[in-house]
Amino acid sequence: MKQYMENRILSIAHYTIDHCSTVRSTAKKFGISKSTVHKDLTERLPQIDHHLAEEVRDILEVNKSERHIRGGMATRQKYLQMQR
Repeated sequence: MKQYMENRILSIAHYTIDHCSTVRSTAKKFGISKSTVHKDLTERLPQIDHHLAEEVRDILEVNKSERHIRGGMATRQKYLQMQR
């Protein structure tokens, strides 16, 4: 794996852990696609640092379990704004 990719993957992983961020917010922060972030964190990171990959996987699982709640809250906010 190329050095710049390794650096990007580790930066993304540390950012995700430090900020408990979602794939979407991490992608926006780094200016790359959600697909790239997801692939980096789930497929490439375990090849580089298995321990770090486990920490990231835990955060991604929490985000996945909460996504339906976040979506409902966003929809609620949207319709509250429309009523004003």
